Amino acid sequence: MISSIAELISDRIGTMPAGERRAAQTLIANYPLTGLKTVAEFSAAAGVSSPTILRFVARLGFQNYPEFQSALQDELAAQLQSPASRTLDPSSGGAASPMLEATLDNMRETFRHLSDKQLADIAARLADRRGKTFLIGGRFTDPLARYMAAHLAIIQPDVYHLAGQESIWRDRLIDMGKRDVLVIFDIRRYQESLVRFAEKAHQRGVQIILFTDQWLSPISRFARHVIAGRTAVPSAWDSSAALFVVAETLIGAVTRQLEAAGAKRIRDLESLR
Repeated sequence: MISSIAELISDRIGTMPAGERRAAQTLIANYPLTGLKTVAEFSAAAGVSSPTILRFVARLGFQNYPEFQSALQDELAAQLQSPASRTLDPSSGGAASPMLEATLDNMRETFRHLSDKQLADIAARLADRRGKTFLIGGRFTDPLARYMAAHLAIIQPDVYHLAGQESIWRDRLIDMGKRDVLVIFDIRRYQESLVRFAEKAHQRGVQIILFTDQWLSPISRFARHVIAGRTAVPSAWDSSAALFVVAETLIGAVTRQLEAAGAKRIRDLESLR
């Protein structure tokens, strides 16, 4: 399975010297458009030299800059695909096996690019009770946000799922500040209303945890943590199964971190039923 450039960066950024790390961070902040500019424009945006950009590209495994840009162009085309434009394999018609294998591969690849440290850092932030936790998703991913919120709300207070119209989300911004966390689920084709909301929350200092796909939602430029899951399957529709498993993994990790307080809260809730 071919890794996206964002995944390659995630795998290798720990070995990059400072200049290449700046190049990587600049690309991720405006992915993939920065990489489609000339070497000179990319280097100016990152504040590094043109040779540094070329070394960064080579570290990712590309022979030259045009090959790197060609890969980004393919990713951009994949970002823009709609269910109507995806080509299906006619040989897989109705068969469960190809779908199952693709889903399992997605899970393996998603976790291969997620480090234990990243998961631990995110779990620690979600378990931090100094602020509130808000969760929201897009047209097809909001059920994941609702599911995660339902679990987190049992083991800790001040967890809120944001539902309804965009105007209702914006009204909740007044309750958000620097101690708070906003968890967003957004996969292709990315939802503009979520991007606008994320930007407003970011401006208020809210820490954003983004669940997205391998091509990265534009929200990644505002996110403190980005979980890039594999979503493509032999179907007209993307699969959120890998992101669902990551969400369940984090629910379990947060529950372990809040073991005593969470257990007491569960007992108190049970006594009220």
